[in-house]
Amino acid sequence: MAGGYRGQADPYASNSPYNAQIFLIRQVLAKCNHITLVKIVSCTNSGELSPVGFVDIQPLVNMIDGDDKAREHGTVYGCLYFRLQGGSDAIIIDPKVGDIGLCCFADRDISSVKINKRSSNPGSGRTFDFADGIYLGGVLNGTPNQYVRFSDDGIEINSPSLVNLVAPDVQINCSSLEINATISTLITSPSFNIVGNVGVTGTLTNNTVDIGSNHQHSGVETGTGITGTPI
Repeated sequence: MAGGYRGQADPYASNSPYNAQIFLIRQVLAKCNHITLVKIVSCTNSGELSPVGFVDIQPLVNMIDGDDKAREHGTVYGCLYFRLQGGSDAIIIDPKVGDIGLCCFADRDISSVKINKRSSNPGSGRTFDFADGIYLGGVLNGTPNQYVRFSDDGIEINSPSLVNLVAPDVQINCSSLEINATISTLITSPSFNIVGNVGVTGTLTNNTVDIGSNHQHSGVETGTGITGTPI
């Protein structure tokens, strides 16, 4: 009707009792949230060593009213997000503001479980609600500049900044080891043992003293004498 509110029923919705019931069922189902694309608005964690936190999200599929007018969703606060973790072992990659990803919605109110972290009654009678969202991870995002990449050529770890490996013992078993460094590389260990041949292209130093191919010795005399320490 011109200038009026059309609603969401089509011309056939009232043709028969069956069509009317189908329309009512569809309207009820339309209020159930299952899974959708969302954008991260904020996250309580930012990569630090901490328990799994919470995210605020904005569903990205707009709402459409009976006049086909679109309206964006508001922010949904305090949703859980997924972390790959087993016991005290985890991979920590916290969501960042602007990430796009999948969010699913529990069929019952999970607020009591979020607080108690154990078997609990539903916090209310709500079902399939945005408030019970769980962010599963990113899709439709750009090219990363820090990553672990698996391909037919092997595994590549790439970082634009420091890579910090902390462990009481580190053991590398390989047929060959190549380190290409354009800046200083620091390894701090009370004992660093290499079994095999070592080749160095560049300056090899020990306590700031060049012990490579260009170093000199003190106390040298022609004959069978033994040279002094490197200088």
